[in-house]
Amino acid sequence: MNGADVAFPHLGIYFSNLPKGITIGGFTIAFYGIIIALGMIGGLFLARWQAKRTGQNPELYMDFALYGIVFAIIGARLYFVIFTWENYKDNLWQIFNIRGGGMAIYGSVIASVITAIVYCRIKKYKFSLFADTAVVGLILGQIIGRYGNFMNREAFGEYTDSLFAMRLKAEQVAASNITDTMRENMEYIDGTGYIQVHPTFLYESVWNVMVLVIMLLRTKKKAFDGEIFLIYLIGYGIGRCIIEGLRTDQLQIGSTGIAVSQVLSGILAIGGTGYYIYRILKEKKKKNVKNPA
Repeated sequence: MNGADVAFPHLGIYFSNLPKGITIGGFTIAFYGIIIALGMIGGLFLARWQAKRTGQNPELYMDFALYGIVFAIIGARLYFVIFTWENYKDNLWQIFNIRGGGMAIYGSVIASVITAIVYCRIKKYKFSLFADTAVVGLILGQIIGRYGNFMNREAFGEYTDSLFAMRLKAEQVAASNITDTMRENMEYIDGTGYIQVHPTFLYESVWNVMVLVIMLLRTKKKAFDGEIFLIYLIGYGIGRCIIEGLRTDQLQIGSTGIAVSQVLSGILAIGGTGYYIYRILKEKKKKNVKNPA
């Protein structure tokens, strides 16, 4: 049996000696951070491309990135800290120690949207059009960023022996994310314990690729400005709501045991669907008024 650091045994895929970062001059740079940075850069380039294909000025999105990226990082950290306050209340300086881990994508999304609203008001630009363009970059950043979770051995689900099961060295995983079921099914190779789990980072990444394709295909045929943004809210919301239920590292609402991201995803999916239907019906009504039978 192969004792790789990370493996997908049923697919015959093995990653041996897979480090979590690189060390240069005694300073370690986590692959997580590198991958997140690549996601931001890739997202920016895709948003600029989307702007060009829809007749907008791509520099508008480059300028926004200067603010959007900064506030996205702050938002991601604050969201995580708020829902894990017990870990920080007695040592507030740890809030600023982002190298110790602790970022949440929903915090990033919320902060980015708020920043975009303010930015559009200052620039006197239509927010719904801006959101349709920028959101394709956002979801590409999420797709790429999930592989930072892979390198960190995090954001995985409960034990499984399914086709896509991922096997990890237990010693390289945060102990708090290992459940009793995982321990009961732990395998040992040359004295080293391995857990086998759902690769939820992969599920979400693949799901988001499908959502992105739909968004890009719909762009030239959209019925109203804001439609692509709504497709993101609905598509991402549905996928995250389902996948979040599999994860063992959920941020929860107090001691309720309820995953905050699952609740928020459900609200976005349901609310987005309702508003999307309303807008489609409204656009059809407008066309009927202009072109009566």
